Amino acid sequence: MYLHYSPYWLRKIFPKRIWECTCSPTKNSLYLTFDDGPVPEATPWVLDVLKDYHIKATFFCVGNNVKQHPRLLERIHEEGHLIGNHTYHHKNGFYTYTEEYIQDIMQTQEILNQILPYSTPYFRPPYGKITFTQAKTISKTHTIVMWSVLSGDFDTNISEQRVLEKTLHYTKSGAIIVFHDSIKAFPRLKYALPHYIENCLSLGYDFQKLRLPVCTDLSVANVP
Repeated sequence: MYLHYSPYWLRKIFPKRIWECTCSPTKNSLYLTFDDGPVPEATPWVLDVLKDYHIKATFFCVGNNVKQHPRLLERIHEEGHLIGNHTYHHKNGFYTYTEEYIQDIMQTQEILNQILPYSTPYFRPPYGKITFTQAKTISKTHTIVMWSVLSGDFDTNISEQRVLEKTLHYTKSGAIIVFHDSIKAFPRLKYALPHYIENCLSLGYDFQKLRLPVCTDLSVANVP
């Protein structure tokens, strides 16, 4: 079970996590984010689509995928997109000991730091599931980025049209939208993403990569 949007009450319970961008450069800015890559079956296609529409986005990357496909991470960076940490093994925080969970994040951070010219300050918990203790610990070094709109493209039980309709329905200015550049999501993503972009552009929206407040304890150099 999941919601296609982040309800107000949930944001109130966890106010220090980022749910949407309230300091958008324009009044109609949206923020595309992609989780779980990079993988050769989906990420290059996503990058091609973004390039076609001259859009910058943010990719929350799984460390194990980065290790296997470092050139894809380099391409994401070279094409001007922002990169965030999404753990090494895509761990569910609710079922992982805190020490193990933090080590998993830092393992990914080490790999990202070896490839990128900056140390990414952004982290998104897989499934959006992270315990209070885990969040308190990782917040010392990272800004936790959630979302306001969840596309549901990972759900094999709904149609590609349903993904598009739900994502459009909950979109509003400042929204952080989650799609997935993964093998599982790709059949629905391939339909929904270009149609979503075209619909939003026709409505006067523009797309930006995330530019959020970062944790002051983290030394960040030249974050693009």
